[in-house]
Amino acid sequence: MLVLVAALSCAALPIYAQGSNVADNSAAAADNSSTTSAKTAEAQDPQNLTPDPPPTEHPNPLEDARDRIYYPGDTERFKPLMIKLGGNILLDQKEIWTSPFHMKASNAGWWLGFGAVTAALIATDHQTSTWLENSKGQVQWGNNLSKIGTSYTLLPLLAGFYGFGVFRDDPKAREVAILGTEALVDSLIVVSVLKPIAGRGRPNATGEKGQFFDGGASFPSGHAASSWAVASIISYEYGHTKLVPIIAVGLAGVVSAARFTAQQHYASDIVAGGAIGWFIGRYVWKTHQDHAIHPHGRLNSAHITPMVQPSSGTYALALTWN
Repeated sequence: MLVLVAALSCAALPIYAQGSNVADNSAAAADNSSTTSAKTAEAQDPQNLTPDPPPTEHPNPLEDARDRIYYPGDTERFKPLMIKLGGNILLDQKEIWTSPFHMKASNAGWWLGFGAVTAALIATDHQTSTWLENSKGQVQWGNNLSKIGTSYTLLPLLAGFYGFGVFRDDPKAREVAILGTEALVDSLIVVSVLKPIAGRGRPNATGEKGQFFDGGASFPSGHAASSWAVASIISYEYGHTKLVPIIAVGLAGVVSAARFTAQQHYASDIVAGGAIGWFIGRYVWKTHQDHAIHPHGRLNSAHITPMVQPSSGTYALALTWN
């Protein structure tokens, strides 16, 4: 049973490196396509008599299925924003639920390790749940503190990022708001599907505690998934700083600990939910980030070309990228 439950959580865990591969593959495909088109045009018009078309400011983001929210300027209009956000979430869900079929050998260790840790925590949940006093005051304190990780707390936080980004014309803040909302909704959908499947009773249940497939709603933790999804987006977005990621991860950790002290979840529920949320956030950021404000995202398309001229005794390497 432990293996089955661990598999349930792994089934919703996106391949952690998949987001970056999607962006790199799309960029490579675009480069190849443009090269082919250029060769065809040169063959048809060897003297280059046809005038070049006028340059466009941006390509149509709707033509790129992997990234419908690509340019920060698009996020300032409500209707297209909602359309693009909904399209992104549908694409995310497809990738999330089919990710086990896209697993690569290099990622197998992460999947196996995650499943093993989850199974080990499930086996010891009844012992670890009694480590604390579990008094009435402790439970009440934990419930109040864990409200930081609810959707009705996180959504206003993300709205604040968006408002700040519009007011200060800060594309990174707007991107945190949009991608954070996307990751939050993705995690809520995944958890809402997994909870009734697992059916695990909470530690404070009146009947059988910790039993799976018994109509409960303990596994995985929704608060942990939501808070860690948003923390993941903020951490990657402001990874060039030291304080912001620490605060984001710290608050997500506080929410996770509060759910444990409130007797709402076992340790395995929290770890599974937190891992699902974190990797969903990572996937969303890697896949849908705006490369105009994250130029490092295109470094993977760099090419190293050897330059050898034996006659002059010159040997060098040329580094080129788009």
